[in-house]
Order: sequence, then structure tokens, then C-alpha cells
Amino acid sequence: TASSCWKINNVKELDKRASGQAFEVILATPAPDAKGEFPLSPPKKKDVSLEEIQRKLDAAEERRKNHEAEVLKHLAEKREHEKEVQQKAMEENNNFSKMAEEKLNQKMEANKENRTAIMAAMNEKFKEKDKKLEEVRKNKETKDPNSEEGTSEN
Repeated sequence: TASSCWKINNVKELDKRASGQAFEVILATPAPDAKGEFPLSPPKKKDVSLEEIQRKLDAAEERRKNHEAEVLKHLAEKREHEKEVQQKAMEENNNFSKMAEEKLNQKMEANKENRTAIMAAMNEKFKEKDKKLEEVRKNKETKDPNSEEGTSEN
């Protein structure tokens, strides 16, 4: 039967060859009160009370709430970090813009000063040339008032 446990009573060697061996196994009849080593049905569980079920459900709900709180906390920390990174990037961008604007203003001011200095130097040269021309005209007029105006000195 399926629930009975057979025991080996005798083992007899039948044949020995190069390819293997053969044995005859003689089984003894099982004892009527013998129990099998491997029961077919699992052991019965103790009855679980309604309070025990409720306690387990409450514990599971608490674990779920704790896990949800941890996830929300992690997401909040992540959002805070993202805001900090974004704020830092904006500050760096603003600082870069200010520095670039300051450098541009300095260059424009330097160019303006250079242009003013160049224009002043050119005006000074033109004034000197005008003075020389005026002197040449005066000298020419004082030397020869009757001379022809169309002649040139070379």
C-alpha cells in the first residue's frame, strides 16, 4: 500500500558482467503499525484566530505605510536636491552674465577713451598744420605782395 513502509530483507547478487551488475532485492512485509518516513499529507496547521489575522493585517498595513513614507521622503529629498542644483546653476549663470557685462563695459570704455585720444591727437595735428599753412601764407604775403598767386614753390 502507499502508506506502508517496506524494508529490505535480503539482497542477493545475481549476475556480474563487464557492463554492470544485477541484484535481487527481497522486501519484507510491512508491519501493521509501521508509519512511513514521508507522510503524504502535510501536518495540520494550528487554527489561526481572528485576532491573530487582524494583528498580521495591521502589521502589514504599518509596513506598507512606513514604506510609502520612506518613498515620499526620498522623493522630497530628491526634489530638494534638484532645486538646489537648479538654484546654483542660475546663480552661476547670473554671475557669468554680470562678469561678461562688466568686461564688455570696460572694453567699450577703453575703446571710447582710445578713440577720444586719437581724435584729440588728430585735431592737434590739424591745428598745427593749419598754423603752418597760415604762417606760410603770411610769409608769402609779406615777401611778395605783387607776385603771381598761381605759382608754387618746389
